[in-house]
Amino acid sequence: MTAHPSVSRVAVVLGAAVWAGGEPSPTLRRRVDCAVGLYHAGRVAAIVGCGGVGRQGPSEAAVIARLCLEAGVPETAVLLEDQSTSTRENLANAQQILRALGMPDVIVVSDPYHLPRARLIARQLGLRITTAAPPWHQIGPRQRLRHIPREALALCATLLRLR
Repeated sequence: MTAHPSVSRVAVVLGAAVWAGGEPSPTLRRRVDCAVGLYHAGRVAAIVGCGGVGRQGPSEAAVIARLCLEAGVPETAVLLEDQSTSTRENLANAQQILRALGMPDVIVVSDPYHLPRARLIARQLGLRITTAAPPWHQIGPRQRLRHIPREALALCATLLRLR
């Protein structure tokens, strides 16, 4: 975390799908681009990539790290949480990394439709966070139609602590 030593904030990028050949899904790329923007703007000192191996390898965290490095974020500012398979696990496992860093200020990065549930889970875990998201116009109508209803149901389940 040497690039921005006066900044104690860390971006936690929540995982999303990795496609065949280790290619990031548009969702994952969008989230990483947002976090990299925070880093280059001096708003965060490090980026924690979250996510284990889904349908395709490598892990979501490994793809996040690769994209960060390709975008000029130094290796020393990229940390991995590569075991999780859900938003709750992303945040719970990242919490361990954050504790090791002295629990700095946390900016959770995800898509705008996903952040209400991520905020709720963070609160349930005792994490105090702020959030950042790529702009809505970067999310296509098909993705919106697919993810917004899914997230609404998942938010209800999280409120009831079913997930």
